[in-house]
Amino acid sequence: MTDTGPDFITVGEGAAARRIAVRVREGAGPPVVWLGGFRSDMTATKATALDAWAAEQRRAMVRFDYAGHGASGGTFADCTISSWLEDAQAVLARYVTEPPILVGSSMGGWIASLVARDRAGRGQKTAGLVLIAPALDFTEDLIWSQLDEAARAALVRDGILQRPSDYAPEPDPITLALIEDGRRNRLLEGPFDPACPVHILQGMRDPDVPYAHALKTVGRLPAEGTVLTLIADGDHRLSRPQDIARLVAAVAEIA
Repeated sequence: MTDTGPDFITVGEGAAARRIAVRVREGAGPPVVWLGGFRSDMTATKATALDAWAAEQRRAMVRFDYAGHGASGGTFADCTISSWLEDAQAVLARYVTEPPILVGSSMGGWIASLVARDRAGRGQKTAGLVLIAPALDFTEDLIWSQLDEAARAALVRDGILQRPSDYAPEPDPITLALIEDGRRNRLLEGPFDPACPVHILQGMRDPDVPYAHALKTVGRLPAEGTVLTLIADGDHRLSRPQDIARLVAAVAEIA
């Protein structure tokens, strides 16, 4: 089994075309597909730790960077939930030939859930979802709803808002296009069924995706096959050794 190194595929056409960086590890079992968070990439701690586990277990794994992230092309501020979903779907179409285990962190939990729902709608199976602090509908529930009237007015007027980040020295560019597109991709307004087992890992000291949001997500999922693990002292990253161990155990249980 080998890690084939970075590969690139082109997603989109014309002015919307972008090169998406992908790393594929050959192996057995349902392929594990990593979907990273907002402004994160496939070299982040959890992604690389899960890849190390896949190497040890001779398991197939796929990692990639959304457009505007990591080694992929594209401009972050030009992207939306729909375009990042298109990136994920293109990667799966190219590299995954059997039901995958989709592992989504933060925003990646939203993307993974959209992927699983859409796969079910097309009659394609998903082996399972492992979601770490899943930020479903975050553009509306965790950004827009938290802005004061002045910030909302500035975002509507200028089309972009620079939002301070705890995870990068530069602010996050939040565009009006991102907010409006997020509304078209909401999952938590009613029940939704990804048609596969779901295991959510959620820190209770997460300042970015409060655990109440995870409880809301669980309430929208079918009770059968859904598991929520609350980590009382866990933060948003959930990247400590004990958190990584829980992540690996959740993936291995589905596998």
